[in-house]
Amino acid sequence: MLSPSLEDYLEEVYRFSITQEVVRVSDISHKLNFALPSVSKALGKLRARGYISYQKYGYIGLTDKGRQMGSYLVKRNQVLQDFLMLLRTPCDVAAEAEAMEHYLSRETIESIQVMMAFMRDEPEVYQSFVDYANKHDKKK
Repeated sequence: MLSPSLEDYLEEVYRFSITQEVVRVSDISHKLNFALPSVSKALGKLRARGYISYQKYGYIGLTDKGRQMGSYLVKRNQVLQDFLMLLRTPCDVAAEAEAMEHYLSRETIESIQVMMAFMRDEPEVYQSFVDYANKHDKKK
């Protein structure tokens, strides 16, 4: 099990690996706004746990294990952002999803996905929710 911090590092390595041929420590440092030594230390932990290949001052590569976990982390974040939008919550959706994602189990994420699929498949039920939420908002 990864700490929330290591999950964030792995998620960003995965995101960069999708769009770039080469992932560097400086990419992660700039994205997460952490000092290079902190990033290097975290990457060492991910390497020790078998998620990445990484040589100090070298490029970062994902192992199969890292690619699978990175893919899950990105999908989890997107599920939570979609869920918050479905709820029509007036918040910073990306920040809220980031705050939630580390504390929900896989089973809870899967349950959220099922509920969202139900709402998509049953638009009249979702519209009833929207109507109810609108009435609730007007009472404030």
